[in-house]
Amino acid sequence: MILVTGGAGFIGANFVLDWLAQCDEPVVNLDKLTYAGNLANLASLDGDPRHVFVRGDIGDGELLARLLAEHRPRAIVNFAAESHVDRSIHGPGAFIETNIVGTWRLLDAARAYHASLDESSREAFRFLHVSTDEVYGSLEASDPPFAESNQYQPNSPYSASKAASDHLVRAWHHTFGLPVLTTNCSNNYGPYQFPEKLIPLVIHNALAGKPLPIYGDGSNVRDWLYVGDHCAAIRRVLECGRLGETYNIGGCNEMSNLEVVHTVCDLLDRHAPRASGGSYREQITFVRDRPGHDRRYAIDARKIAGELGWQPAETFASGIEKTVRWYLDHAGWVENVTSGAYREWAQANYADRKG
Repeated sequence: MILVTGGAGFIGANFVLDWLAQCDEPVVNLDKLTYAGNLANLASLDGDPRHVFVRGDIGDGELLARLLAEHRPRAIVNFAAESHVDRSIHGPGAFIETNIVGTWRLLDAARAYHASLDESSREAFRFLHVSTDEVYGSLEASDPPFAESNQYQPNSPYSASKAASDHLVRAWHHTFGLPVLTTNCSNNYGPYQFPEKLIPLVIHNALAGKPLPIYGDGSNVRDWLYVGDHCAAIRRVLECGRLGETYNIGGCNEMSNLEVVHTVCDLLDRHAPRASGGSYREQITFVRDRPGHDRRYAIDARKIAGELGWQPAETFASGIEKTVRWYLDHAGWVENVTSGAYREWAQANYADRKG
């Protein structure tokens, strides 16, 4: 049995689905079900006894203690986090509460649980914390990619809150002996991603005939990682990563935001052409950049490749093809998650960025 936190969100849900497709080890899935947590992501597991869903907050110490005592997991995999930079600018409080305070409470619960185990179970137990490359700050065009030894230089409330959580995880290992592992990943994309993020936002807006907003001049560069590859890497780190170590996980696909949007538009032109016959590229609109927008992220993934033998299986071309086709084939899922509060958020975030 493993405990997964945040397992109804984008990466967490993909991990749970992938885990149960690979093995029969049960999963207890704890998720608060905020706007980005969606039980529809896990609909294929309805009635599956290997999946136990619990709605709750990682900041609820009593709930955590009860779940750990009842289910006795051999590992905790922590995906639970507020993760959208724009939302962190509008309201940093939720990021501090979940990413910092919530992680602290989860660590404390794990520490007490770990201490209660017999010797062999203590030796086998792992706490894997999933983080982001954004904690390292921003790179210039000629800088080498982020390595695990890079200094932390977060530039947004989101990345600062994740950096703080990473430091707490490290401290609980060195001070209290909690057997931890940390992963820092690059930009994920794939099925079930909430359409506040670039790729699903572009697909959704394109099909709806809306503008495709690109911050600044579109030259911000990211390393793009297909979510299935990320899940495989986490499984590998959980299986044989060295205690107390950090592993960077990247897709080896550096592309500018504008290149990504052009690629998505071209795939939509092929698979869902506009009635007018024109290209979806015609809907691209450049908007005022967000504050503190990092210019470039890139991941040096040689450590995980050398130590654990992991490499991404998908190129950006193969991964983005799968992603676009998934969104075209799951229009109902998209419609359900883009109603109501999402529309209000999108209006608030982009209304004052025109021109």
